[in-house]
Amino acid sequence: MTLRSPHLDIREAWLAQGCEEVLSPEQPIFDAHHHLWDRPGNRYRAAELMKDMSDGHDVRASLYVQCRTGYRGNGPDEMRPLGEIETILDWGHDTPNHPIGIVGFADLQLGDAVGPVLDALIEAGVGRLKGIRNTTAYHADPAVRSNPNPAPDGLLRCAAFRDGARAVASRNLSMDIWAYHTQLHEVHALAHALPDLTVILDHCGGPLGVGPYLRGDPEHFQQWRSALARLAELPNTRIKIGGFGLSVMGYDYADDPLPPHSSRMATDWAPWVETCLDLFGTRRVMFESNFPVDKGQFGYRALWNAFKRLSEPLTDDERHDVFWRSAARAYGVEEQLFWNDTGRTQS
Repeated sequence: MTLRSPHLDIREAWLAQGCEEVLSPEQPIFDAHHHLWDRPGNRYRAAELMKDMSDGHDVRASLYVQCRTGYRGNGPDEMRPLGEIETILDWGHDTPNHPIGIVGFADLQLGDAVGPVLDALIEAGVGRLKGIRNTTAYHADPAVRSNPNPAPDGLLRCAAFRDGARAVASRNLSMDIWAYHTQLHEVHALAHALPDLTVILDHCGGPLGVGPYLRGDPEHFQQWRSALARLAELPNTRIKIGGFGLSVMGYDYADDPLPPHSSRMATDWAPWVETCLDLFGTRRVMFESNFPVDKGQFGYRALWNAFKRLSEPLTDDERHDVFWRSAARAYGVEEQLFWNDTGRTQS
C-alpha cells in the first residue's frame, strides 16, 4: 500500500517572500545530497534543480540519492532500479556535474546474490555510480515517518543485508544510510562488522523531534549525541549535515507567514551542527541540501547561507572540507572541479 508522502508541499510564492543577500558567493560547494523526480503534481527534474542551484551560490557539483525515480516497468524485480540510473543520466545529459555522482538502490536483502545487480548498476552508471542506499529508517510510532513507504523493522540487523553490504564494499562503493537516532546502534554494528565499507550517515544521523521525541529535549539530545559519538569512533564513517526540513526533525517553519531567514536557521541548528563537527571533524563532514524534500520549509539560498553562518568559526581549510572536499573524497569525485579561478583552493 502506498501512503501519502510525509514531505511538505513546495510553495514557490511563499518561498519568494524570503529576501537576503548571498553570503560568501566565492565559496565552492558540492551539494552532497539531493533528489530528482517527476510525480503527479510534484515535478523536480534537472531544470528545477538548476534554477535553485543558480540562485547565487557557487554550486560546482551535486550528488543524486535514490528515491525510486524512473524504475523499469518490467523485467526481474531486482533489476528494475536500473531504470533510476538510466532516467537520471537522461535528465542530466546537459548538466553533467548535476549530478556528478549517483547513489543508487539495490536490494541488499538479496545478500551475496546482489552482486550481479550491483555490477549492472555500475555498468549503467558509466562511472557515476558512487554508492548504494536502501530504505532503512524505521520507528514503531506512526508519528515518526519520513518515507511514503516506511521500512520494516530489522533490515540493518539482517544477516542477508550485511552480506549485501559486504558486496557493496567489495566493489569500492560507499553506503548511504538514513536511520533515526534510535537505530544508530544498529548502524554501528554494521559499520563495525564491515571496516572496508564507507558508511555515510544522512541527515545528521536522524535526531527525532516528533511523536514521543521533543526537539531540543536534553535527554533526547543526549541519546542522539551518545549514539553518534560511538559511530564517530569508527574511521569508516562519515556524516552529512542537513535534512532539517524533514518533518521528523520537528521544525515547523512552513507554518509561519514568511519563510525563515538564514540567521534564524543557523541559530536553531547550531547544537546539532556543532556536535557533528566536534565528533567527526571537518574531514568526515559534508553539507547537503536534501532538496526538494526540504524545500517545503526553506529556500536554497537561505539554506546555504545558514551553513555559511554556521561555518564562520572554521578556518578556510576546514570550510573547504565541509563545503566540498569531504564529499568529493568520500564519493571519488575529481577535486580539480572545485579549484578557484585564481588557483587551487587550500588542501
